[in-house]
Amino acid sequence: MNSTLLERYLQVRHHTATLVAPLSEEDMVVQSMPDASPVKWHLAHTTWFFETFLLAEQKPDYRPFDPAFAYLFNSYYETLGPRQPRPQRGLLTRPPLARLWAYRAHVDEHMNRLLQQPLDDDLAARVELGLAHEQQHQELLLMDLLHLFSLSPLKPAYAEHRPANYGGQRGYFVPAPGGLIELGHSGDGFAFDNEGPRHSFYLQPFEISDRLVSNGEWLAFIEAEGYRRAELWLADGWALSQAENWQAPLYWQQVGGYWQEMTLGGLQPLELDATVTHISYYEAAAYATWAEARLPTEAEWEHAAGNGLLEQIDEVAWQWTQSAYAAYPGFRPARTAIGEYNGKFMVNQMVLRGGASVTPIGHSRLSYRNFYYPAQRWMFSGLRLARDVAPPGDEFARDVITGLSTAQKRLAPKYFYDATGSELFEAICRTPEYYPTRAETELLRRIAPQLAAQIPTGAALIEFGSGASEKTRLLLDATPQLAAYLPIDISETALRKAATRLRREYPQLQIDPQVADFSQLAQLYLATGAQARVGFFPGSTLGNFSQGEAVQFLRSVRTFLGPNARFIVGVDMLKDIATLEAAYDDADGITARFNKNLLVRINRELQGDFDPDAFDHLAAWNPHENCMEMYLVSRHEQQVHAAGQRFTFARGERLHTECSHKYSVESITRLAAQAGWTLGQYWLSPAPQVGLFILKS
Repeated sequence: MNSTLLERYLQVRHHTATLVAPLSEEDMVVQSMPDASPVKWHLAHTTWFFETFLLAEQKPDYRPFDPAFAYLFNSYYETLGPRQPRPQRGLLTRPPLARLWAYRAHVDEHMNRLLQQPLDDDLAARVELGLAHEQQHQELLLMDLLHLFSLSPLKPAYAEHRPANYGGQRGYFVPAPGGLIELGHSGDGFAFDNEGPRHSFYLQPFEISDRLVSNGEWLAFIEAEGYRRAELWLADGWALSQAENWQAPLYWQQVGGYWQEMTLGGLQPLELDATVTHISYYEAAAYATWAEARLPTEAEWEHAAGNGLLEQIDEVAWQWTQSAYAAYPGFRPARTAIGEYNGKFMVNQMVLRGGASVTPIGHSRLSYRNFYYPAQRWMFSGLRLARDVAPPGDEFARDVITGLSTAQKRLAPKYFYDATGSELFEAICRTPEYYPTRAETELLRRIAPQLAAQIPTGAALIEFGSGASEKTRLLLDATPQLAAYLPIDISETALRKAATRLRREYPQLQIDPQVADFSQLAQLYLATGAQARVGFFPGSTLGNFSQGEAVQFLRSVRTFLGPNARFIVGVDMLKDIATLEAAYDDADGITARFNKNLLVRINRELQGDFDPDAFDHLAAWNPHENCMEMYLVSRHEQQVHAAGQRFTFARGERLHTECSHKYSVESITRLAAQAGWTLGQYWLSPAPQVGLFILKS
């Protein structure tokens, strides 16, 4: 008896009935466009699939419920004969709904009997295909229903409590290494035939956003006249967008000057933090071009998702890729009618990856290849951005252009640290208000022998963001068993000065500095023969990452250091707001100069014309994120130029330059666990507290 398969069959069929329960009979008969199908047709077609491909083939005594249904509810299987034209499915007012429920009950009864008998592997696989097929139609049913309801002047809600299209913080680009990868389904569990065969594929290094593009970010594209700029669009997309007068995603509309969005919960005010959905491939590609990025390939998406680089993988929106839907090497469709399921559609369509809020739970996989025509918009389709790895100078220009083009202007804090910025930060550390450096130095001096006891003989100490390496000497003095010290920093000047001094003070120690962005570990190569690697990350720099970035960084460090590694991390602990705000806005104005030096650097390296005196330094506590934020605030309306682009600032508009998160022992423990580390020993300083934590892989 195939009890598990029978239980799954009953669960899937019951879920379909649950989905249509809120609907009236009138809701179920209407077809809103040729691409959509009436709910009645979905109910019948999924049942026809089991009847045709299982019962009729496997039970010689089976009698079809109604021979006419073979014509009415065949979708596209040419080998099975003629069928009702797709655009005319909405004309099927007969058979009545009650007869279709009787049809489902009839097929369910016979399938129940079939699934209580022994099944060979091929037949079990056919049942799994039928279940996956019905789950696809559960999603299609909701897509089609939303389109139907969007055309009603009443804007009805399908269900008031449908899961929200949640968003959250802005996405950030994370680096992904290239190389030879394996692509496609691994062979464990069910998959559609188009997900294989698994094969080798070579990737160049790339960067990919950890999150999807939001409504707010898309609104910035609209306000930048993205729908009116032909240079952003592919030719076919531009022609179509103009012919159909696209001005926004499919279900957006302006009411009283405000954007609203039609959802399964009815017409709702547009949520700027939610993920943008219901966009065509053409729109996604145009947005990517505007954002100085591109869409990922499906190979990049699958590789990044499989390595834990991505959030919002399958719970919000299917994600367009720039990959055309084509066969994998060695793909062969089945010779039976089932072979028409996927193979014959491998032309003129584009691949989407992931899953959506309407995708049945458990239906999607990392290897799942969804596909639609590039003009279609009624799916729950969104996008995430990718980009090629750029040379360092180009990367700064690209990030400035991207950061100053978004609705909330922002730049990464790593760009603070040119030669002047590094010197200013050292000066900040000497101000009476900036406690973290002094507190961490005293704590490190006190516990250095205990830290040293955790470091194996012959190990390499690798410091991420070493700067002047001042505090590091306390650990080096306590750890004579070290074989090598490998400082990594983005500032060549600071790194060169520190390495010269350390070589003089520690002549027996191999010192091998590397100028690099430590957030892109996949691109680093450290020449050391040491078998044991210990990471060192003091200075509370972890707090500059968002939650997602911090998890990704900790994961990448765990991979980089290898098995049985130790990672010594310094963080700033939660404390009173007055102490925090004073630390980021000292009385002598050194932090303000440090913040404004970012504009000086843009002027020098990217031919900018910023007037630093036209901006104020602002440090403010964000209680929702538990972080201190730094901004540059425009004193008046102004236009500036940099990297060949023009940017407009309104009076009072903020440019976000840093967010420094503060932690508790509980929050750092949770963060480490998400990245695969466990918390070992930790030490806290007297107030104002900072902490040093040992993480174990």
